Amino acid sequence: MKFLKFCSIILLTIYIFGCVEKTTYSGKIITESELTNIKIMNKSDLLSKFGEPNYIDSMQNKYFYYTEKIKSKNFYHNKVEYSYLFVFELDEFDNIIQTDSINLLNQDINKFRKIETQNNIIERGLIEKIFGGVGPNNIPNSPWF
Repeated sequence: MKFLKFCSIILLTIYIFGCVEKTTYSGKIITESELTNIKIMNKSDLLSKFGEPNYIDSMQNKYFYYTEKIKSKNFYHNKVEYSYLFVFELDEFDNIIQTDSINLLNQDINKFRKIETQNNIIERGLIEKIFGGVGPNNIPNSPWF
């Protein structure tokens, strides 16, 4: 009798908790209304609307925001509702000059994107390029000297 009661409790627990749908957000939680009404012109508007970015590229002054929504019913049934990467490029006056939204679920489109960071080696001279920089060395700031 105890075994039957134990089995019924286990089956009831699996039935109740196995069918509960769970929503998980990763990155910034950006709602559908925020996605459709993006009218951001400068850095202060961007930070007040979306908050601090997930990543900042200080070389090209780009702000990256990542958002993802996953719905799962149990451990073997997970569905990604959306997964986006938003890129905002700023100029030297903190005005937004370019925006890009990348749907990360479309792997075929994003697999070979030709976006590269600018190579500054061309601006340096031939000797600096070969030997890795020639000139006076900076004094280190360590307390050992």
